[in-house]
Amino acid sequence: MKIAQVSETFAVAPQILPGDMPPLAEAGYRTVICNRPDGEEPGQPSVDALRAAAEAAGIAFHHIPVSGGDFPQVAIGAFARVREESQGKVLAFCRSGTRSITLDALANVTNESAETRLERARHAGYDLSAMRDRLGE
Repeated sequence: MKIAQVSETFAVAPQILPGDMPPLAEAGYRTVICNRPDGEEPGQPSVDALRAAAEAAGIAFHHIPVSGGDFPQVAIGAFARVREESQGKVLAFCRSGTRSITLDALANVTNESAETRLERARHAGYDLSAMRDRLGE
């Protein structure tokens, strides 16, 4: 499991597995957000299996799927609500982590400038420079 730390309380990752939930709980993660549609590709763990494993490990699980480079306002709002209401560390994941870091940048729960959000993403290994105009909204 490859985790990219974005801030003290937020990280993103590529696809995680049900067996990753106990180590995540041990590392202090209290919330996991899945940004992949269920069944997006063969071999991907189901949302139900991930949710069951998260709950068994004492982790809150949220499914906010986005696909095709489309980030609808309803998904951005849901992501922001989960981030704002979560207690403790949050891990968001998708196939590569890019959708998750993009949703975080768009949700802007920490009220940071577009440049700061771009730099945080860059530091975590993600280039969101193509989103610069949208982040300025």
